[in-house]
Amino acid sequence: MNVRFASVAGLLASLSLTASTLAADAHDKVGAIPTAKQGLWTGITALIVFAIAAAVLGLFVWPKISAGLDERAKKIKDEIEAAEMARAQAKDALEQYQQSLSQARAEAQKEIDKARAQAQAISAELKTKADAELNAMREKAMRDIDNAKRAAVSEVYAQGSALAASMAGKILKREVNTNDTQRLLDESVRQLEGARN
Repeated sequence: MNVRFASVAGLLASLSLTASTLAADAHDKVGAIPTAKQGLWTGITALIVFAIAAAVLGLFVWPKISAGLDERAKKIKDEIEAAEMARAQAKDALEQYQQSLSQARAEAQKEIDKARAQAQAISAELKTKADAELNAMREKAMRDIDNAKRAAVSEVYAQGSALAASMAGKILKREVNTNDTQRLLDESVRQLEGARN
C-alpha cells in the first residue's frame, strides 16, 4: 500500500510540474488575477489531480472504509439479534419463574390446608377420646358411688336389724338368734329395694 501511495504521489507531483512548465512556456506574465489562458492550465491540473485522487480513494481507500462499515453494520445487526434473543430468553425465564412460583404457592397452600385438616381430625379424635374417657370415668364413678351406696345401705340395714333385734329381744325378753337376725335383715333389704324401685 505504501508503494502504491508513493507512486500515486509521484505521479501527481510530475503532473503538477508538467502543468507549471506548460504555463511557464507561454511566457506570459502572471499577475494577481490569472488570465483565462493561465487559469485554464491550473483548472485542468486541479481536475486531473482530483480525478487521480478520486480514483486512488475509490480503488484503495473506499473499499476498506466500505468493508469496515459493512463489518460494523453486520456486527451491530448481530448484537441486536443477540440482544433480542437474550430478551426473549429472559422473558421465557421470567414466565417460567412466575409459573414455578405460582405452582409452589399452590402446593404450599395445599400443604397448609392438608395440615389444617389433619390438625382438625386429630383435635376431633382427641376430643372424642377425652369425652369417651370422661364418660367411662363418670360411669365408673357412678358405679362406685352406687356400690358404696348399696354397701352403706346394707350396713345401715344390718346395723338397724341388729339394733331392732336387740330392741325386740329386750322387749320380748328373749334373745333372737343369728338365723332370726339374718332372716329379718333379708326381709328388710327386700322391702327397701322394693320401695326404692
